[in-house]
Amino acid sequence: MDPSRGNETRQSGAAAGKQSGTAPGSGSGHPMRWTLRPAEPADVEVIAELRAVVLRPDLERLGRFDEHRVRQRLRDAFSPRYTSVIVADGAFAGCVTVRPAESGRWLEHFYLDPVLQGRGLGSAVLRTLLDRTDAEGVAVRLIVLRGSAARRLYERHGFTVERTEPVDILMVRQPATRARRLREGGTPGAE
Repeated sequence: MDPSRGNETRQSGAAAGKQSGTAPGSGSGHPMRWTLRPAEPADVEVIAELRAVVLRPDLERLGRFDEHRVRQRLRDAFSPRYTSVIVADGAFAGCVTVRPAESGRWLEHFYLDPVLQGRGLGSAVLRTLLDRTDAEGVAVRLIVLRGSAARRLYERHGFTVERTEPVDILMVRQPATRARRLREGGTPGAE
């Protein structure tokens, strides 16, 4: 199965609405072109492997890394209905899940290939997803591991700490106002 192939006919969950854009650069001097496509059940293994690679340093630092468990937790929670595969410059780059919840949305399983991190792709994808939730007027929650560099990305996009636990930090972002969307680099949109 080729996780980078497009599937533009089915749009649901995280993949609904705008699904492409550009990020500042891929290291070659040109902007990185990216799109979101709906995940399929066959994507689970490539995503589980990416999860293990991305989370390993933080989980090892916290004394929580387990080679099997890190992959199995993704397999057990995988929901193609709400998951999008991130394709950058035609290749598999990562994934993100935006799951509906009673109090808004949960942002889960947001993983980018480590070679693409720090190049603006995560911010571009996150901005797109948050523009959608802002338009819906709903809060977004997520859990980030303590000490993870990802926390800075989320804070730059308006997330604040709601609760701290021994391993996890629960963060929340209320729907943005027009002024905050502009400060965070998003589109103004409707109020």
